[in-house]
Amino acid sequence: MLQLNFSGYDLETGTDEAGRGCLAGPVTAAAVILPLNFENKTLNDSKQLSEKTREKLKPIIEEQAISFAITHLHPDEIDEINILNASMKGMQECILKLNQIPEFIIVDGNRMLNAKLGLKNTVGKQFSEKEIELLKSIPNQSIIKGDAKFMSIAAASVLAKTYRDEYMDKIHEEFPMYNWKQNKGYPTKEHREAIKKYGPTKYHRMSFRLLPDQLELLFED
Repeated sequence: MLQLNFSGYDLETGTDEAGRGCLAGPVTAAAVILPLNFENKTLNDSKQLSEKTREKLKPIIEEQAISFAITHLHPDEIDEINILNASMKGMQECILKLNQIPEFIIVDGNRMLNAKLGLKNTVGKQFSEKEIELLKSIPNQSIIKGDAKFMSIAAASVLAKTYRDEYMDKIHEEFPMYNWKQNKGYPTKEHREAIKKYGPTKYHRMSFRLLPDQLELLFED
């Protein structure tokens, strides 16, 4: 079973994201505060779990969490501020959405959550000075492979993955030829063949290399 707490604070939140390597769709972030009596032997890094197991864990996490939040950052914002900054900003937005201010934040990866704040982007949420100061005031620790070590990060990874998958299933209905219901926007051979045949959509990340031999692509409305 994963560890429950890193900092010793009661209100410790774990945060993670899903969809960073995709060619289409949002990068989705989640933050979760779990109670100190939380137990679950199945919970793990979402990548290590089957879709069926993730779907079973989702309501358990949502019902037992002290607080949780989800944020989608869409392709126009990803293209403007880059995927790394978008991933971090999504997690920062989740912290601000929680119904309790965390005493400590643990984040999956090797970058501090408050390393870059107040990006001057033209799309998406603009942080106020008060919000920036709040995010700066909360101590946080990045943990490499944290989603396989700590329950709250693993829980965040499960929520980020399941909410993003639901989003991709929804937009699949609009553009079924890309088969996002199956590939979730990742750069599979099938997905790239569809981009080559039909061109990119409004959901594709135009700052990404959509095709290996990328030429100018036509925009598909």
